[in-house]
Amino acid sequence: MKILLIAFFFISFTSPTNAVTTKMFKVLDTCARYRLKEINVKEAIEKLKLKPKNASQVESEEIVRRYCSVFTPNEKIEF
Repeated sequence: MKILLIAFFFISFTSPTNAVTTKMFKVLDTCARYRLKEINVKEAIEKLKLKPKNASQVESEEIVRRYCSVFTPNEKIEF
């Protein structure tokens, strides 16, 4: 009985860690695809689930650039 209880707690605590890792991968993947021009600003905003307030094209690009720069460890990379 103790083994089942320990197994249950182990599984319940490792599941959120996996979810965070998956979400981070999706953000980094979307930012990389945007930087490589595989997707446009509109697609990046949808995938990153950002909500620009009736922003123009330039403002949308700035929003995505600032958002992705947070996840980039190298500050010399321009988006």
